[in-house]
Amino acid sequence: MKTQRMYNELAGYYDLIYSWKEYEKEAAIIHKLIRKYKKSPGNELLDVACGTGNHLRYLKKHYKVSGLDLSGEKLKIAKRKLPQVPFYLANMMSFDLQRRFDSITCLFSSIAYVKTLTNFKKTLDTFSRHLKPGGVVIIEPFLPPHKFYSGKPFADLVDEPDIKICRMNVSKRRGNTAILDFHFLIATKQGVRKVRDMHELGLFDRQKVLTIFKKYDFKAKFIKQGFTNERGLFVAVKNY
Repeated sequence: MKTQRMYNELAGYYDLIYSWKEYEKEAAIIHKLIRKYKKSPGNELLDVACGTGNHLRYLKKHYKVSGLDLSGEKLKIAKRKLPQVPFYLANMMSFDLQRRFDSITCLFSSIAYVKTLTNFKKTLDTFSRHLKPGGVVIIEPFLPPHKFYSGKPFADLVDEPDIKICRMNVSKRRGNTAILDFHFLIATKQGVRKVRDMHELGLFDRQKVLTIFKKYDFKAKFIKQGFTNERGLFVAVKNY
């Protein structure tokens, strides 16, 4: 698989490409869910796969926040936005921060990058070790297997005065893995640049995910009405 360039040399375009995303609204939903389900008394929150820090900009109003991501380039952008927030460069499957939190979030389908349910188990074990008893995990999954279809074309356009970006792909699938083969055209005053950016995401059966939560001593539920009806949210409380 080709390097996921959105993690490195394309990181500077990330916020432009996803400028349509309603981070403030999503953070408000997360805050509401944490208030409803969290049982631990503290307010420390870790956003795993925090990207450029857009959810944390709003969550920090309510929590003592930290961020973690695999992309150093994205974290550089996040640190410029939120210089007082601690950020960690680490893999979500195996990080070890030597501390525990009251809430852990993993949003925008980032969990799908672990690709397999075996790796999801490793990730959940890592989350559990970093969560206080009564703490809550909120995960936004990617699509389940029966909701992902091959052969669908997609296109996104950034139309700013000094930069134009067209990103296109056609959905592909290999078993329970979604193949997102993005083709970019990026136009600036220096000219037009072509970039290809390949991503592979796991398509997880929701019931199997809930079973894994139970095995790791979480009380979990799937909420269909998340940020989008297609993806929903998993909310899980760590048992005492």
